[in-house]
Amino acid sequence: MSETEEIIRIAARGDGVTASGRHISGGVPGDTVGEDGTLRAGPHHADPPCRHFPVCGGCQLQHVDEEALRQFVTDRVVGAARAQDLDVGEVLATQLSPPRSRRRATLHALKTAQGAVLGFRESGSHRIVNMQECHILVPELFALVEPLRKLIGRYGGRQAVDVELTLVDQGVDCTLKGIEADGLAAAEALLDFARENSLARLSVDRGFGPETSWEPEPLTVGLGDIAVPFPHGSFLQPTVHGERALVADALDFLDGATTVADLFSGLGTFAFALAGPRKVLAVEAARDAHLACKAAANGRQIPVHTLHRDLFRNPLQADEASRFGALVLDPPRAGAREQVVQIAASEATRLAYISCNPVSWSRDARVLVDAGFRLEKLRPVGQFRWSTHVELTSYFTR
Repeated sequence: MSETEEIIRIAARGDGVTASGRHISGGVPGDTVGEDGTLRAGPHHADPPCRHFPVCGGCQLQHVDEEALRQFVTDRVVGAARAQDLDVGEVLATQLSPPRSRRRATLHALKTAQGAVLGFRESGSHRIVNMQECHILVPELFALVEPLRKLIGRYGGRQAVDVELTLVDQGVDCTLKGIEADGLAAAEALLDFARENSLARLSVDRGFGPETSWEPEPLTVGLGDIAVPFPHGSFLQPTVHGERALVADALDFLDGATTVADLFSGLGTFAFALAGPRKVLAVEAARDAHLACKAAANGRQIPVHTLHRDLFRNPLQADEASRFGALVLDPPRAGAREQVVQIAASEATRLAYISCNPVSWSRDARVLVDAGFRLEKLRPVGQFRWSTHVELTSYFTR
């Protein structure tokens, strides 16, 4: 081995990697590392903007400049395709969400003798980083950190409290799980907290699901220009920027299709964007999300037909998939192998596949390509800024 080696790429978990395969924590392409492990910063090594980096587990790549971050996201997606020997017709420009754009997050808190600590956990640990600043959360969420710390310092128990925060149309939806707020005084304190901080909804989960304590008006989330009811725990794309990028690709990929099946449709992120003049079937297993999508579609007379169906246990069959001009697939991280097998066996010719896991996506893509599909377009997407979590859009035809 030479006296120094250059970092040539960033591995999936964020380590820098040399040509000889050495993994160097904190390494960035262009950095050099000595035989003793000493790291010398190169042109793509950036000064982390947050005082909590690298201890806080919310970010892994704040030491990486914009160019290297974009390349990391691109390499994760394109590398997954290459690992399955997939030919890509066109790799589209990588989309990165900007700082302070994350509109949903789960923070953790613990009561202490001095009050409470609240923030993300340390990477690979249960220890909580007491958040004093954050460069990924939207300001509306970060503004609640100090008030929440005071509340949990008063009503937290021996166990950690999980704090789920989501920015919706009416403001911030906040769910507290594990807080010990029993009795009239505690209930009044929670209501005061919700009013004083202008929360859209405050809920408490004592182990049996969220119970709403405060909700002045029903919560909705805007999907395009459609206000869709927002049930507890509903999935929402982490940033508005990322959602727009995913939706724009789906619209572009499926241009001209008159009937579309949106599989794993959730609240209807893609269904409502695609509907009119297209007719869309929105298929979802989560009952609350299905009913929310149905209510929004019926209320606005939008051509979205909703179907409550578990696509893991009961995927859309090949003959059913063949009836549509195009399909949209946006499954959970595990992918959609059972559904993909049916699509592969169908007569479907157009598919937009959106994924939050390049590895499971690439396995599904291999099944599609083996059945005669061609991977026409592939776009890497980095909604979770400074994170190793990567997403993508893809377009298949045959």
